[in-house]
Amino acid sequence: MSSKSKIPECSPFPSAKEDAASVSYDYGTPQTKSPSYRLAYDDVDFLMRDELRSVRLQLEVLKPELAQLEHDIKSTVVIFGSARIPEQSVAEKNLEKAQQALALNPDDLKLKKQLLVAQNLLYKCHYYHEARCLAKLITLEAKKLSHKMVVVTGGGPGIMEAANRGADDVNGESIGLNIVLPSEQTPNPYITPELCFQFHYFAIRKMHFLMRAIALVAFPGGFGTLDELFVTLTLIQTKKVRRVPVILFGQKFWEKIINFDALVDEGTISQSDLDLIQYAETAEDAWSLILKDYTDGFN
Repeated sequence: MSSKSKIPECSPFPSAKEDAASVSYDYGTPQTKSPSYRLAYDDVDFLMRDELRSVRLQLEVLKPELAQLEHDIKSTVVIFGSARIPEQSVAEKNLEKAQQALALNPDDLKLKKQLLVAQNLLYKCHYYHEARCLAKLITLEAKKLSHKMVVVTGGGPGIMEAANRGADDVNGESIGLNIVLPSEQTPNPYITPELCFQFHYFAIRKMHFLMRAIALVAFPGGFGTLDELFVTLTLIQTKKVRRVPVILFGQKFWEKIINFDALVDEGTISQSDLDLIQYAETAEDAWSLILKDYTDGFN
């Protein structure tokens, strides 16, 4: 009786990984020693060339995209905020150090400024707590839904750490989109390892923030937070992305930093553009605003 082979389920061609593993560059001839002989995708120096920028851009789009598809991530809530706002215990220690330094040099203007900054950050440390609570709340509520929802941050310390930590508190997944910076930024330890990405291009990173976003919550922050916030508002205003809730956490801070009404008075934005922004003071407030926009969309 003749045996029959099973119909193969994969391509008859070797994969790129298999080819890369099987090829040898050790024949010792001038030809095989030449960089031109290396497989193009296995040649790091080639991939780093300026002319390959478009390829690297595409890779930064695809790598996080495919990983999130593999994790069945369909919707995200983006949480922005300062890397410099720590949890309360750290803020208290920093204030104590600033006070001690100034006590030794009471006329030092630089130390006086450092003390003021330490006081302000201690005042803001409740935002760390609220970001952690919000991410925890989102993750818990998402587990009740058939539609998967995951918190995403910039992957660094401060408010970003707090949000990833909140998801981790309840054994939930969370995403971190890190960026290569001159001063090294290491990922915070609460990001789901398989969902911790690193980017070279700011533009691609910002695109990934919004690709699955169903809401954006911006806590107090600096240039990076403002940049990410205004990119989002511009894309919504110009209808380049669908409208999602944009929630500014801490109305007093935001109204001090940005005079939106003045922009209306100057005629540079419309009165209706102010409707793109909502304010929240607690994690529960922010979650309620998200639910309000999606009453019929969650199940």
